[in-house]
Amino acid sequence: MQHNKTYIYTYSHHEDEYDLCRLEMRALFQFDTDMNYLKSNLEVDPSRSPYIQDRLEVLYESNSIEDMQELVKDLLVTADSYKVVCLNTMNLGSTGKIHHPERRKIEREIGLCIDGEPELDRPDVVYGLILLENRWYFGKHTKSESVWRQHKHKPKSYSTALSTRVARSVVNIAVPAIENVKVIDPCCGIGTVVVEALSMGVNIVGRDISPLVCVGARENLTFFELDGKITKGPISEVQEHYDVAIIDMPYNIYSHVSPEEEYDIIYQARRIADRVVFITVDTIDHLLERAGFTIVDRGIAKKQQFERQVIVCK
Repeated sequence: MQHNKTYIYTYSHHEDEYDLCRLEMRALFQFDTDMNYLKSNLEVDPSRSPYIQDRLEVLYESNSIEDMQELVKDLLVTADSYKVVCLNTMNLGSTGKIHHPERRKIEREIGLCIDGEPELDRPDVVYGLILLENRWYFGKHTKSESVWRQHKHKPKSYSTALSTRVARSVVNIAVPAIENVKVIDPCCGIGTVVVEALSMGVNIVGRDISPLVCVGARENLTFFELDGKITKGPISEVQEHYDVAIIDMPYNIYSHVSPEEEYDIIYQARRIADRVVFITVDTIDHLLERAGFTIVDRGIAKKQQFERQVIVCK
């Protein structure tokens, strides 16, 4: 959702996730940065991303703590209680980490200037304070919740399935804005992508050619109390049209496909969806071009020596 407000997002990820994180940034915010924070006027739920740590809705900015103390005196706290947290818990761009004792001191200095009832343990509202490039920013703080972590412990899983973290990022890349968007995962396997999408409120259906896999995917949805539909059958039998399809191309010994079958999946995807995100171990650019797709963005999902390509197509 776009506002005339400014939001600051802080990021944290493993070095292997750099490329996929930037692909997700471009999808959610229309630009990326090599910094581990970004500013945008777009409001994104930080819990959607496996990489976002914090979101700060900026209310005041200043060049010094003393100036900020004066500014927050005008803050109208409508909640019963509040607390202030300093978000400089790591290096942010060229701004060094502020160590714990100094952060506590800054939080107290700002908190004492706010007209309200401070509550450290269970506040009704949390305000954040962050120093970036010698400038202070203060505002409403939202901490990301790692929802995807809970989904690691599903009753049915495959060793070759996408990790819940990668699956969540792929959903954001495929469906940056979820309102009024119809999505399908027509080769859904055990339902890793479907689980992440449904937990974000995405309107998605899953499908797989294997009846056993469909049973497992339904079991996973039930386990997480998610209301979703998994149907059985090949992608060629899909009649409905979708805004987006997400396809993790079959590649392991249990779901070996010939080049002709691989092309047919891509061709059918072109038929049933306006926009498709493919996850593939093999290079499929020539097949995408043959099917009439245009590649609009791409990235690499790495896990040590193993790499998957994530390709956004229209």
